[in-house]
Amino acid sequence: MNNSIPLSSVPQLTKENYGKWSIQMKALLGSLEVWEIVEKGYNEVEAEEEEGLAQVQKESLRKSRKKISKPYFGYIKEFNHMKRLGKIACATTAKQAWEFLQNSFKGDEKVKRVRLQTLRGEFESLQKTESESVSDYYSRVLSIVNQLKRNGETMDDIRGVEKILRSLDSRFDYIVVAIEESKDLSTMTIDELTGSLQAHEERLNKKKKEVDLDQALQSKLSLNEKKGDFKN
Repeated sequence: MNNSIPLSSVPQLTKENYGKWSIQMKALLGSLEVWEIVEKGYNEVEAEEEEGLAQVQKESLRKSRKKISKPYFGYIKEFNHMKRLGKIACATTAKQAWEFLQNSFKGDEKVKRVRLQTLRGEFESLQKTESESVSDYYSRVLSIVNQLKRNGETMDDIRGVEKILRSLDSRFDYIVVAIEESKDLSTMTIDELTGSLQAHEERLNKKKKEVDLDQALQSKLSLNEKKGDFKN
């Protein structure tokens, strides 16, 4: 019975998926019973030394040779299409190729962790200004969220929704309370929240225009009254 994992289940290696890729590749090579050779390496036995081996040892050696003669080394190369890792072609064994990938991506992981810490700080410090529109603020939030996701951060909608609600300017205090009391935030999407906030913003802007117009009319009336008093 063949219990090997299909090659199609292993994705091509990219800068973003090394962790998942390495787990799936280990599972594949393990199912093919060659992971130990990849992990520990294989040392060829000289002909003279082979002559002195017991039959059981010779049979074990024959099986090992059969395993490494198959294109498992090629699998590691095949799933790597990154140009910057072209040095993998210089590796002469699967162990060397695997170790090269490990060492290379350890550096990448460190850079990613630092980048994630920076982005998390930027996300937490986000704050909507009074002069900023809901649409513009949403774009700023979404930009940081997408960067976090690209760097491996798990970002569900509720995290974004809660962040936006607690970072709005004071003009939105009333609608924030209304949303928190009437909506289930765990099922609300960022787009739905943004739609509600934009509707509230339009009402605020409309009210402001009405107030501004009323003030302009009052100023005009006051000015006319003063002109009338002056003529008298």
